[in-house]
Amino acid sequence: MNYRLNLLIVFIGLIGLGVKAQTTDLARVEFLNLPLSKSDNSIQRYRVLIQSPIPLKKGRSDFFVVGAEYRYLDVNIKDDNDKLAFGSHQVSSVERIDLYLGYTWKYSDEWRLGMKVGAKVQSDLEGSLIADDFTYEVGVYAINDKRKDVPEGKNPYRLIAGLTYSTTPGRWLPLPILNYYEEFHPNWTFTIGVPKTNIRHYLNDSHKDAIQAFATLDNDYANLQQNFVPISIQGSGTKVAESIQTTIVLAGLGYEHFFTKHLVFYTYAAHSVYNNFRLEDGDGDKIYQINSEKSPYFRAGIKFKY
Repeated sequence: MNYRLNLLIVFIGLIGLGVKAQTTDLARVEFLNLPLSKSDNSIQRYRVLIQSPIPLKKGRSDFFVVGAEYRYLDVNIKDDNDKLAFGSHQVSSVERIDLYLGYTWKYSDEWRLGMKVGAKVQSDLEGSLIADDFTYEVGVYAINDKRKDVPEGKNPYRLIAGLTYSTTPGRWLPLPILNYYEEFHPNWTFTIGVPKTNIRHYLNDSHKDAIQAFATLDNDYANLQQNFVPISIQGSGTKVAESIQTTIVLAGLGYEHFFTKHLVFYTYAAHSVYNNFRLEDGDGDKIYQINSEKSPYFRAGIKFKY
């Protein structure tokens, strides 16, 4: 297996918290806008990611990967009922900082194995960092990549399987990872997996432009440094809000333009089929529903990928 293919597979294996897509990105800058339906509430998210491989052997088949990601969520709580529920504990923004280290090696001619460990700060950062702002994760995975060395009678494909575990409250069990990608026509591909399933069509033989239909899962979590009891008729009683979270299942369309082989502009327009913007207690139980209406979703960015 040549160096270029080895390097590409390194990035495929970076798994984040069980719901983050496998990525070949070296760098990414992204903006998301989520205007919540039947509400004046909204969320805007800004995201920056960078990661770099470090070859360990002369043959360049074993790598460390060092990565970092930063997210800033502008949380706009405007509805009167929600403002009342938050009382003096209004949340206007949350932040997330990821630092992680991965290691991947060639196990056989068919399989590459890998592991990842990471730490996250996920918080509204109303004060100095506290223990509850930190979460930790580990992941293991296996990759069978046949996009270059294609078996006779088969289409180019890639299979990723593994497990990931996080200390995020309410996620007490390891989550499975499964992702299957296939090039079934010179200008068509599909991916089946979690968090994203899609079918992509390249609009030209040069693969400069592509459109896709997709379904995906997007979520964000942050610790609330100042825990509080929401003032609400939703029936949470005296349960204490310790985190704010969004979980969204989406279906939509996307467009990609390749300025070069590695530099890509992308934009997605989607609509949620499930939306859960909420406050949770320390056991991961929902105690206050901020928004559950199906809503439009827009995301765009530029990425540099290998």
